Amino acid sequence: MRGMRIAARMDVIGTETAFEAAARARALEATGRSVIHLEIGEPDFDTPANIREAAKRALDDGFTHYGPYFGLPKLREAIAADASARKGFPVLADHVVVTPGAKPIMYYAMIALIEPGDEVIVPDPGYPIYGSMAGFAGGTVVPLPIRQELEFRADLDELESLVTKKTRMLVLNSPANPTGGLFTRGDIVRIAELALRHDLVVLADEIYGRIVYEGEHVSIASIPGMAERTIVLDGFSKTYAMTGWRLGYAILPDTLLYPYSRLIINSISCTSTFSQIAAIEALNGPQDEIDAMVKEFRARRDLVVDGLNAIPGITCIQPHAAFYVFPEISATGLDGAELADRLLNEAGVCVLAGSAFGEVGSNHIRISYANSRPNLSEALGRIRNVVEPLVAARG
Repeated sequence: MRGMRIAARMDVIGTETAFEAAARARALEATGRSVIHLEIGEPDFDTPANIREAAKRALDDGFTHYGPYFGLPKLREAIAADASARKGFPVLADHVVVTPGAKPIMYYAMIALIEPGDEVIVPDPGYPIYGSMAGFAGGTVVPLPIRQELEFRADLDELESLVTKKTRMLVLNSPANPTGGLFTRGDIVRIAELALRHDLVVLADEIYGRIVYEGEHVSIASIPGMAERTIVLDGFSKTYAMTGWRLGYAILPDTLLYPYSRLIINSISCTSTFSQIAAIEALNGPQDEIDAMVKEFRARRDLVVDGLNAIPGITCIQPHAAFYVFPEISATGLDGAELADRLLNEAGVCVLAGSAFGEVGSNHIRISYANSRPNLSEALGRIRNVVEPLVAARG
């Protein structure tokens, strides 16, 4: 072979820079440098012991074989019961699909629904895989600006202005990564009205729905008429500190059950069965550790927001949910990518450039406060040591 020809479709697929930033940080650590990791959106808590023990028992009980492609019936029933109670609309177990992580839910939605030329509205800033998968499926990505001055909620008039005859799908993420923003019930109702009026499919990423400090998480599928046109994405990674278990799920309308079944069979076959047994325990077992984790995240949020706002040149609004802050840093004289680079190399603090999540975030950085309070306090001091001289030099 003179050279392996790579398919042209690979030119449009994106990436998730958090993993790349983490790799650079680990390389720096390997030289002996101290690095505080604030880049990865992963709870720093261990998976609760009762969940781990359920997985161990499942292995001993023989849950080491293929399972049904849509997931174990008992887990689908547990998800349906939990979702019905928390999300505000009746969920049938037959409409629940379990996958190894939540990313396949996004991928299958795009592949099953998006034709070349179809437009997909995605939040900007937003989780980068939305746009990556939409483009990979042949769609045209239409960014929806999510700005700090609106507390990281969308201007809904602006959203409606982006809808055209080619618009096929709207991606909705509330609570949101990277901003911690949370749409109000009024926002969700109006977005639902827009989706119904323009015949849009909604991919609703609700992975942070349990990590809310003020306000409420409102599932758009609970609005009359929306369950039939909404793909609800959720999972166990964030709520139960189970990122490495790779467990996600979708709640699907009837019309998508067959396409998802074919895509699952052709790609992953099924999700590991012993981990599904652990997920049943996660949903049905005690929730006190989850409540304690959310309480701790709230305390960390307050620590980080107060600490950042005390640093000249940084403006940080208080997020209502998730475990991220998205401070604006233009007064430092640097953009987000430049500041993130200097924080890592000069201070040993690994954060993400806001531009990793879209153009609107170019003057922001994302900080995950999924780290201990002592480490966060140390990181704030290191950030101050880099930023204060920058601001002072500008007068």
